[in-house]
Amino acid sequence: MSPSELQAEFFGQLAGPLAGEALFDQLADLVFFVKNSRGQYVVVNRTLAQRCGRRAKNDLIGRRADEIFPSSLGASYRAQDERVLRDGEAILNQLELHFYPSGQRGWCLTNKLPLRDRAGRVIGLIGFSKDLQAASERGEGYAAVADAIQHIQKHYAGRLRVRDIAARAGFSEYQFERRIRGIFQITPGQLIQKVRMEAALHLLRETNQPIAEIALDCGYSDQSAFTRQFRQTTGLSPTEYRANAGQRS
Repeated sequence: MSPSELQAEFFGQLAGPLAGEALFDQLADLVFFVKNSRGQYVVVNRTLAQRCGRRAKNDLIGRRADEIFPSSLGASYRAQDERVLRDGEAILNQLELHFYPSGQRGWCLTNKLPLRDRAGRVIGLIGFSKDLQAASERGEGYAAVADAIQHIQKHYAGRLRVRDIAARAGFSEYQFERRIRGIFQITPGQLIQKVRMEAALHLLRETNQPIAEIALDCGYSDQSAFTRQFRQTTGLSPTEYRANAGQRS
């Protein structure tokens, strides 16, 4: 029996479609969802409903991201969905900072993949966002890269090249990436991005410094490049984030 025949035999016996909903309900550090071609939630897990401040998962079913999240965020998430649905291209391991209507926020890696029918047409998407856990300085392997991490944290405003940082720590670029992934669950490039974004969030929230200056202070060549990266990471423009942060204070 071929693999496809084996799969067809097994899934044909199930009482209903396998969405993994019950399994994903048990994962408190991961949000899971399936959306149709209109970008409406069809399946969600309990964690997503809770972080959206909803008592039941059914409160999200049939609604789009822009109907759940605050206006700027919702519009950004919907645009991201529409790109996947329109182009049929997956989003893989994208570092994002999520802001939930419940007030929760956190760093995560997001994946969204198109779902296709038997004719190959995109009919929806499936996705999940996995929380990034805080790295422990007492964890195995941290001491070996501690100086390199401190270098990133102190010099994020300058030009940082992974191969140079790896050499500073006494590793090849490949060895350094494996160690950083093991500690932070992200690549060295994403770690640099995260440090720069956290610095930018602080400056936008706590100062009146012009955005063009913040861009340069956080290691970006100009305001345009900074704004693109900031929006991809947070779903908001720097101006929108600053306005929203002012409303929350």
